[in-house]
Amino acid sequence: MSLLTILEYPDLRLRKRATAITEVNDALRRTIDDMFETMYAAPGIGLAATQVDFHKRLLVLDVSDEKNTPLVFINPEIEVLDPEPLGYEEGCLSVPGYYDLVTRPRKIKVKALNRNGEAFELEAEGLLAVCLQHEVDHLDGKLFVDYLSILKRQRLKHKLLKEKKKDEREAKAEF
Repeated sequence: MSLLTILEYPDLRLRKRATAITEVNDALRRTIDDMFETMYAAPGIGLAATQVDFHKRLLVLDVSDEKNTPLVFINPEIEVLDPEPLGYEEGCLSVPGYYDLVTRPRKIKVKALNRNGEAFELEAEGLLAVCLQHEVDHLDGKLFVDYLSILKRQRLKHKLLKEKKKDEREAKAEF
């Protein structure tokens, strides 16, 4: 297994819509394992393939406190079961260090394939529902910051670009 590079906002590759996976094979399972290793190391509770520059409809997550309940969703499709809004303070591995309130449907059902290509359905609410919706948004080229006001997005984008330039200057100074 190996750690993958997580793309960071405002990288335009995060806006690319993922395409369906047509074959579940050993190469895909290795990518799944790499994504889990990357997610746990970050640390995070969810990771979409788009975030690691793999533009296929794949996501992994583990919302358990013990980090022992890994879930794989290949070609996930979400159906809203309860549109009642649930506000949750979200963060994102592609938007490091930033959290904000996002409102999403309270209860959903997801249909997907597991790591062996077997179809399954899962009803989710609370943190699991939020995480699934957040990660599926990534597969559609959408980020949680898209739910924020334009002003907040612009400030965040400016801040992150400024930090990136500072980090690059510091890295050059070390050589």
